Amino acid sequence: MPQFQIYFFRLLLFVFLQSFIFNQLEINAVIHIMITPLYIFLLPFERSVISLLLAALVLGLTVDATSNTFGLHTSSLLLFAYLRPVIFRVFSPRDGYDSLKTPSIFDMGNRWFISTFSILLLCHHLWFFTLEDFSLSETLIILQKTLLSSVISFVVCVILQTIFIKRTS
Repeated sequence: MPQFQIYFFRLLLFVFLQSFIFNQLEINAVIHIMITPLYIFLLPFERSVISLLLAALVLGLTVDATSNTFGLHTSSLLLFAYLRPVIFRVFSPRDGYDSLKTPSIFDMGNRWFISTFSILLLCHHLWFFTLEDFSLSETLIILQKTLLSSVISFVVCVILQTIFIKRTS
């Protein structure tokens, strides 16, 4: 299957999972599972910032339209896409990234994935919940939502990778 078709199918899958399954789960008032950052994270290393931002815009607008979140997902995904190259540069291997590998836990290893994805996911969630609550008096609630949701989202994203991402040898 050509690359474009794989990423388009994956986009539809992430929109469906986020909008119709994870946004409908009500664990409690502070935990919101968000898997859409994983889609942006798994795009190839050589993607330009502009193409990452366009993918984030399309994904975010689609999820916002189906979830009535009025730009929260779009804004957070745009921040995630913008920061991705910066974080990848910080955690770049000595010889650079191999163009045949993907930024998945299988190709890059646990340490790299945990470091990069957790930082980006924390930034995404902090921005999302800050915009959602938008009050200094809610700072502790924002931090609580950010930390708990990030941990649960991280675990779900690792599980989704093991289910849907093909391991390369």
